[in-house]
Amino acid sequence: MPMADEPTPPGAPTPDEPASPRPDLPMEPDDALTAAAAEASAESQAEQATREAVPTGPPMLMFGRWDLGEVTVNDAGLKRYINLQPVYLPHTGARHANRPFAKSHVNIVERFINLLMRSEDYTGKKSKAYIAVRDAFEELHTKTKKNPVQLLVQAVENAAPREEVTRLRYGGISVPKAVDVSPARRLDVALRNLATGASSASFKSPRPIHECIATEILRASKGEMESYAVAKKEELERVAKSAR
Repeated sequence: MPMADEPTPPGAPTPDEPASPRPDLPMEPDDALTAAAAEASAESQAEQATREAVPTGPPMLMFGRWDLGEVTVNDAGLKRYINLQPVYLPHTGARHANRPFAKSHVNIVERFINLLMRSEDYTGKKSKAYIAVRDAFEELHTKTKKNPVQLLVQAVENAAPREEVTRLRYGGISVPKAVDVSPARRLDVALRNLATGASSASFKSPRPIHECIATEILRASKGEMESYAVAKKEELERVAKSAR
């Protein structure tokens, strides 16, 4: 039993104060978790301060004018397949060619330009089709004061068929049958009909091609039957209805 006047060893806690952990001993699990959380919080605050310090540039605009961030798709079936990723020049250089279902990664404006190149006047002439679509967008904006990409999306939604006819063979007889159209094919058919309608309207016509493109997109965006694409959609659905 220690004597009352025995001196207290150096570093030993007095009866009035708690014992402090020794620095050479490992930390308790709760202390380690608290330190790790504090370090992670400090790192996140530093990253947030870095992001706020870096100035953000202007948004990327289609053709340097049209903001794709404000374009909305109302058709829930087509929303997944209409690519509205912001780009300045809609040209991927066949990056997604010959890959299954890779067309959904191509901007919708570029897909429309590529379909215009299927005619004999624009085969292999990407820059010519590009200029025609750019001028058509300028004319659409002059007429409607709206984003022309939004009008193109509305035209696609109005021109996309929901039913078409296939043929089933029963024995030696071919029977027409109405079937639902997949969203990817709906988009393909709508864009192809829009491009075909614009090209056929400019054939043997004094009007330039960009006026025909603007007229076709504007009529289809309103759902008018004067549009080649909307008329073809109504015809397909009418034939499918009779084959149900």
